[in-house]
Amino acid sequence: MDVLLEARNLTKNFGSKTAVDGISLSVSKGEILGFLGPNGAGKTTTMKMLTGFLAPTSGEAFVCGEPVTKGGVMARRHIGYLPEGAPLYGEMTPRSFLHFIAEARDIAPEDVRDVVESAAGAVHLTSVMEQRIDTLSKGYRRRVGIASAILHAPEVLILDEPTDGLDPNQKHEMRRLIEAMSVDRAIIISTHILEEVEAICHRAVIINKGTIVADGTPSELKARSQYKNAVTLLLSSEAAEKAASALKQIKAIERVEAADEGDNMRLTILAKGRGEIADIISDIASVSNWGVSQFSVDTGRLDDVFRQLTEGEV
Repeated sequence: MDVLLEARNLTKNFGSKTAVDGISLSVSKGEILGFLGPNGAGKTTTMKMLTGFLAPTSGEAFVCGEPVTKGGVMARRHIGYLPEGAPLYGEMTPRSFLHFIAEARDIAPEDVRDVVESAAGAVHLTSVMEQRIDTLSKGYRRRVGIASAILHAPEVLILDEPTDGLDPNQKHEMRRLIEAMSVDRAIIISTHILEEVEAICHRAVIINKGTIVADGTPSELKARSQYKNAVTLLLSSEAAEKAASALKQIKAIERVEAADEGDNMRLTILAKGRGEIADIISDIASVSNWGVSQFSVDTGRLDDVFRQLTEGEV
């Protein structure tokens, strides 16, 4: 696969504080990379260095083979960037703002109208193109920002919280748009919505305190969860007490978590070493007549891995 974006040992110091400490990553054509980390981890600082908005203390970044970190204008022509809280001119309409951005991008005058209409249609802005931006909802203002980032058809898209402020239907539409745009682009998405990573990202990088602590597919990261191969049972509260007591005696089981659900109780049974325990539990439940109404096996939980990587050790 063609590598369209590459960072090599990016570091950024603010005085005595190191915000980003030697981050290296690459994103290939057709790939959507989820960029995760707690507040203050260095995500936004990294993205600003990748886009040329902020010079690194050391390290390099390249977009389509062009150096970004040495003031390369050519590299920035290949980038579409949506910063968090992207600034807009509230007194302008979406149409006039997008025309302004297209002209700033040196798009040929005869192509500006078609380019603006195409970008606006892609993010469903057509119905509000003549309203002042400062009268639009947060979700629509976000769409204006995304349209401005994609109108010059960049090969690399860097999106900081792209679904921020959108309702569930709009988020679904935006994810479909991002997936469609990724066919011939490299895309980085910074997000706090972990379900978004599982839904559309091919890979995820987690950073903490300015360094990368994990890099893999969502499935690979979930496999590191303590809930990998965990079994969940739904049964009556009376049966749950007997079941929990019996399950705790099995050597392959690490612990049993219980949660009330009305007249029922949900038991989550975690395996030692993330081993497979489903068959054992199924057999015991059957012969013990616990009356299990639901039985499921967990593939792992990304939020669990995220917490452990940013708060402790996996």
